[in-house]
Amino acid sequence: MLVRFRSRASGNITMFGDVAVKLLKLMGRSGNVPGAIMPEDIPAALQQLKTALTEYGAETPQERNEEQEEPGEFIDEPVSLPTRAIPLIELLESSLAEDVGVMWEEQ
Repeated sequence: MLVRFRSRASGNITMFGDVAVKLLKLMGRSGNVPGAIMPEDIPAALQQLKTALTEYGAETPQERNEEQEEPGEFIDEPVSLPTRAIPLIELLESSLAEDVGVMWEEQ
C-alpha cells in the first residue's frame, strides 16, 4: 500500500503505507487511512512527531561515511525513519504557515 499526503500549501508526497502509518502514530493520530488533520491541530502534531523522531538518534549520512573503511564504499543500511519523515515535516510546516489542513489517502 502507498499513502499520499495532500495539502494546498505544498505538493503531494507519497510514502510506503507502513512508514506513513508509523509517522501518523508518532504525530498522535490513529494511523487510519484515509484521514486528515485540521490546521489548528498541526502545531501539536508536528511537535510530537519531531520529539518522537529525536529518540531514533539517527546519525547523518556524513557520519556514516566517516565510518567507511574505504572511500566510496557503499554501506547497505536502510533509510532511517527520521530521514523518511523529512518530506512530511516539510509538508506540515508549509501547511502550518498557510493555515491549511493536510489529508492522506491510500493511493
